[in-house]
Amino acid sequence: MPSALRLFELLHLAAWVIALIVGFFGVIAVVRGVAPVLWRLGNGLANRQIAIFAKVDNLPSLKSLLLDSKLLKNKNIIDVTAPGDIGRAKAATVYIVFWHDWADDIDAILNQKPDSCALIVYSPYDREKIPTEQMKKLDGKRHTAVTNFRGRLLNDIITSMITTSE
Repeated sequence: MPSALRLFELLHLAAWVIALIVGFFGVIAVVRGVAPVLWRLGNGLANRQIAIFAKVDNLPSLKSLLLDSKLLKNKNIIDVTAPGDIGRAKAATVYIVFWHDWADDIDAILNQKPDSCALIVYSPYDREKIPTEQMKKLDGKRHTAVTNFRGRLLNDIITSMITTSE
């Protein structure tokens, strides 16, 4: 009987050591993998500027989409409603473009967009599609996404904040 107890003690000790090692590597994995993502997201939601390129008719709808999520603050949103105001977006790190309002001026936006800035083009599915040549031009820029759904737009904004840095 004493040898059986000794075997159980050794098994208990081995299980405890394995659990300790797994816990240690688990903490390291979280610190190295998850923590930077959460840090970037929190920093992005708190501090980063988002420029909304939309004309007067569509701007309130896009702006309310962002504010109603309760993830973003009004002070972090820059409204750009006319081609002459494109320079206002220089401080922004995420550009949201309502395609049908800015199709004629997309080159000016692309020329100003820094390489590290995310560009999300919103083209509602019930409107005319983006021409192939313009899609190729958009595809040529880094950190660019095109979406047709409002829910996907919010998801792309959050993803852009994680994948681009300030």
